Amino acid sequence: MTAALTGHAGPATDATDEEPPRPRRWYTPYLLLLPGLAWLAVFFLVPMVALASMSLQTGSLGQGYRLTWEWANYSEALSTFGAQFGRSFLYAGAATLLCLLIGYPLAYAIAFKAGRWRNLLLILVIAPFFTSFLIRTLAWKIILSDDGWVVDTLRAVALLDDGGRLLATPAAVILGLTYNFLPFMVLPLYASLEKMDERLLEAAADLYANAFTAFRKVTWRLSLPGVVAGTLLTFIPAAGDYVNVQFLGTPNSAMVGTVIQSRFLTVLDYPTAAALSFALMVSVLVIVLVYVRRVGARDLL
Repeated sequence: MTAALTGHAGPATDATDEEPPRPRRWYTPYLLLLPGLAWLAVFFLVPMVALASMSLQTGSLGQGYRLTWEWANYSEALSTFGAQFGRSFLYAGAATLLCLLIGYPLAYAIAFKAGRWRNLLLILVIAPFFTSFLIRTLAWKIILSDDGWVVDTLRAVALLDDGGRLLATPAAVILGLTYNFLPFMVLPLYASLEKMDERLLEAAADLYANAFTAFRKVTWRLSLPGVVAGTLLTFIPAAGDYVNVQFLGTPNSAMVGTVIQSRFLTVLDYPTAAALSFALMVSVLVIVLVYVRRVGARDLL
């Protein structure tokens, strides 16, 4: 009222006088991406280029290497170590299948049946990560030894002959791969199953679907993102593994990772080792692309 009598207006409160929001600069998202892109460039792109360059070089460690575009390094490496390549994919595929067969019921039980024990079971799943990969593999060497309780039990139930053994066999390598990479299968499966709405199963039962049909039509399809992620996280590192073969297998069961490790650190044949490494990465990439295309890329979402 005083302001009206004196003719002076009060402080402006009109919304139009408020400061307009500042427009977001177009380059802000790119600035946020810079740290990640720099990390990938330094620790992924540069090593890949160096590896590809080394695979096309000739020479020796004493005389030095020079880039001669020696594409024959690939043909010679693949022709010489083709058996190890095939064995790597065979062992990795078998271990991935075993991880899926073991991990899916386990993830299902944790997601739907564990109740208040869920957190404890999840801790037990990731507990092996508290121990070194190497120590875990050495432990399996003791467990599968000829005088261990596993072999004694299998002999007692006539699943192994008196002179039969598990250690230093392909079965031991696959079992080691399965054990070491099982958590990589269980955790994505649990993440997919845990967020599933259980009322969908009730709806399937209301529509007269039996338990198997409900699992096949509802549970399995909704868990496919976890299946895809789990199989990729298991198969990719298992295909390049060499620790399990070194401690649980024999030279006759060597995988391509064993050959790469030997060529890099023992034989010092860097071009062949680089060619094998690059060929392994390309082969795994092709398998992954075919697999994702076959399953459906949208299931990764």
